[in-house]
Amino acid sequence: MPNLKKTELVQGQKYIWNMKKSDDALVRSISYDHNLSLPIAQVLYSRGYVDPEEIRSFLFVSKEQNVFDASLLKDASIAVDRIQKAIANKEKILIFGDYDVDGITSTSLLFLALSPLKAKINFHLPNRLKDGYGLSEKVVQQAYDNDYKLIITVDNGITAIKPALKAAELGVDLIITDHHRPHSEIPKALAVIDPNQDECNYPYKDMAGVGIAFKLIDLLYKKLDLKLPDKIYELLMLGSVADVVPLLGENRFWVKYGLNKINKVKSFAVQTLIQNSGLKKSVINSKDVGFMLAPQINALGRLDDPRDAVKFLISADNDDVLRVGRTLRKINEERKLVERKIFSDIEGAIVNKDIDLDKENIIVAANDKWPAGVIGLVAGRLMHDYGKPAFLFHASKGIVRGSCRSIPEFDIFEALSENKDLLLSFGGHSFAAGLKLKQKDLPELKARLEEKILREVGVEALKPKVRLDAFLSLSEANKKIMMDLEFLEPFGNKNEQPVFWINDVTLLSPPKLLKDKHLKCSVFSDGVVKPVIFFNRPDLFSVLNSIDDESFDIAAYVVKNEWNGRTSVELQGIDILLKRSSN
Repeated sequence: MPNLKKTELVQGQKYIWNMKKSDDALVRSISYDHNLSLPIAQVLYSRGYVDPEEIRSFLFVSKEQNVFDASLLKDASIAVDRIQKAIANKEKILIFGDYDVDGITSTSLLFLALSPLKAKINFHLPNRLKDGYGLSEKVVQQAYDNDYKLIITVDNGITAIKPALKAAELGVDLIITDHHRPHSEIPKALAVIDPNQDECNYPYKDMAGVGIAFKLIDLLYKKLDLKLPDKIYELLMLGSVADVVPLLGENRFWVKYGLNKINKVKSFAVQTLIQNSGLKKSVINSKDVGFMLAPQINALGRLDDPRDAVKFLISADNDDVLRVGRTLRKINEERKLVERKIFSDIEGAIVNKDIDLDKENIIVAANDKWPAGVIGLVAGRLMHDYGKPAFLFHASKGIVRGSCRSIPEFDIFEALSENKDLLLSFGGHSFAAGLKLKQKDLPELKARLEEKILREVGVEALKPKVRLDAFLSLSEANKKIMMDLEFLEPFGNKNEQPVFWINDVTLLSPPKLLKDKHLKCSVFSDGVVKPVIFFNRPDLFSVLNSIDDESFDIAAYVVKNEWNGRTSVELQGIDILLKRSSN
């Protein structure tokens, strides 16, 4: 076992393994006090949960402790009053959404909630290629021309300075609901609901756009003394998981609540997504939503008619849902091929040193053949695999539109804010953002970001790394630990699925390479045998084939495998540590 009293960092085959030094006595106390296995107690300790009350609050997340009154959101009460007035006066209301999953679920949620109140409501989702992101002056003018008296944005609007002025000029009231970080100026609208405004006292700041739309509707329904439709919680859960918000606090409560709902009664839309993905599980969790269902929902934004996206999620017509579902499956398969091609293009550039990661600390690439709707997904994978921020762009007519994903140590929103003189537009969060600029300015932006990241982060932090949460023996990978892991769910951003350090295993038989990219093997230790699969790690095939009976360590998830009515506990490997490399 590596001596973690001396160091927390060990170089694995691909990743730097990083695990917090452990207070064994405190870990044993957490285990005893909360009836948890030692590895799960160490996970809590590693993540900073040591106070008994904090541990209980985390394990047993509750509405009373984690959900705040929506009236605390700045301008929320003003917005509710205006919506009620519009319904009473039979004024036309337009919901303006976005083409990503968060925007689509937000639009669906608002439409689903306001329709039973007999609101004269319609919605508009921009086309990704034709219209671009966010509310425009053109849309405001069209709304006015069609006699809309109220526009409500969802998942966008916090940077809509000119469209807000246009709405005021035309006498159209504008309610903005958004969750992105505002720039220095806030739009002049009737109501701006965004907890990230300096003037907003709402205690929880990390909801998705669908979360903000939900809070507005929740406040309205409470004022009317009505019960929200159950479908609302499904949409809230899907949008929150898909938008990769932190699964802590209020988000954690609502995602857990929504998962419980769909595991009792699945809507026809969710059933269709599950069938499309080939999932054969009795219980759907947040990882299934994030990796199997959400990518399909993301394809909704690439439909020729974005209105079909809302139809798919909320329509009572099963034929409609099936029709869009078939299209979704086709589009999602095409998306996977495109994503693999873009990733392969960039990996080739790295191998050929066109992108030289020995010298460059930010991955930047642009191409006119890369669809804008896919590059964010690829940027996320590059960031994870190489440990560096990644910026990918779709280029067209001298303009590049991009998506970026960043490491925790480098706040990308702040970095872009400091360089807005080069940008035509940008928005997002500390770890993910979108931007647009002239292609000729891209080298200058990269140079400035390279200088900033070296100054503020340093080279050592810009290496691929994996955080390990606890030590685990093969004999501890049992049903008890699976039961305890359920207390930590739902897993996602800021509450990642725990990674375990498994010591001194040996190969039981030669490894097998599946589809030329996944590696499968069986490992043995202390009389216990476990199957392990390493996804997208073909590089380990030759390594494991050469070690004979030498023992090694594994960084892995513990997962439940359900097959033909039988359940087993298995390992999903991330990396290995050879003993000779750690001495």
